Amino acid sequence: MCSLSLSPLLIENVVVELVLKEILMIRRLLISMFKENCGKLMVYASTGVPKGKRLESVRTAAQETAKRLNLDFEMVRIDRASSPIYVYYEENDGDAPIPLYCDEGKFSGLEEISGKLRNMMFVLSFHPNHSVLKEMRSELLKLS
Repeated sequence: MCSLSLSPLLIENVVVELVLKEILMIRRLLISMFKENCGKLMVYASTGVPKGKRLESVRTAAQETAKRLNLDFEMVRIDRASSPIYVYYEENDGDAPIPLYCDEGKFSGLEEISGKLRNMMFVLSFHPNHSVLKEMRSELLKLS
């Protein structure tokens, strides 16, 4: 029988190297998961809607909510006569956007709009197709 004697320092270095490799692999995996599954809030407003308080309050509420939840934000202008302003949520490119809010052509305050967005997103977080929102559920509760 051959006896192999390894120094404790060599064993420690090998173990540390293996652990670091595993940590880096897990880190890369997590980064790729979050980049691929990033959701987005989108405000749809017609070009006929004047850039006034109504549009500003909806856009600001959606932007702030997106920022707090680390979501992307997009403003979409539709070439149409004046119509309601909508906020949609999209989790993956290619999925149909889900309506979260409609201003019904009326002005609402920033807090009211933000609260409605959070409430709808919280409800969606229980749907199995919205894993990104599920991960944000506790943050959505904190914001309420």
